[in-house]
Amino acid sequence: MASRVYQTDAIIIKKHKFAEADRLLTLFTADHGKVRAIAKGAMRPGSKLGGNVELLTHSRLMLARGRNLDIITQAQAIETFLTLRDNLELMSCGFYLSELVDTFTEDGVEDNELFNLFLSMLRELAAAEDGERIARYFELRLLDREGYRPQLQRCANCNCELPAEVNYYSPAQGGVLCRSCGYPDMAARTISVNALKVLRFWLNSDFANASRVKINSELSRELKALLRDNVKYILEKQLKSIEWMDRLGNGDLVP
Repeated sequence: MASRVYQTDAIIIKKHKFAEADRLLTLFTADHGKVRAIAKGAMRPGSKLGGNVELLTHSRLMLARGRNLDIITQAQAIETFLTLRDNLELMSCGFYLSELVDTFTEDGVEDNELFNLFLSMLRELAAAEDGERIARYFELRLLDREGYRPQLQRCANCNCELPAEVNYYSPAQGGVLCRSCGYPDMAARTISVNALKVLRFWLNSDFANASRVKINSELSRELKALLRDNVKYILEKQLKSIEWMDRLGNGDLVP
């Protein structure tokens, strides 16, 4: 029988007001997957939980199992990523990574590798000036982790070797298409030779090596469009944080 009380490291990925002074939190934990829990009194001034259970905080938590929701009884922040809170663009990128994790994962399914990847990307984000490369790398690696690894080596339709030329990318068919297969697919978009090279390299490299790849603004826009299309197709919706990021990037939101 599982112990009623357990300890885990967690990243807070969502929060809502619950009752008068409580918080309903969504946690992505190192060894219990995604967990929903109540932080009682977290909204009260001087609460011992308060600052330890803020969004995008990496904390060590003690929880008691409940009938429907677990209860956070103790919390100690390990990393607060305070630099993110001083930069709206980086913070919005952090929210986007959180929404990706929340949307792609099921409750209670342990994925320690994804937890470590997510945590490492938050650390990179906290030290970055621009979150675009981090977001693209995380999107691609998350797709791979969740069983949606794109076919990048051969045509996803006819299995021919892809020539070193402009081809097509189709989320519906699971990856890159040669020109013969891609041209009739109205939903497919073109993919340049350089974009395909970057995706192939990133899919099999750690972020330290991925960060060394030179990417100009045109290539960055192309990678964003390709990977966002893929995420949207799988989820069958646009994530809310993308609208916030785009509005911020277009200058529609004033810091």
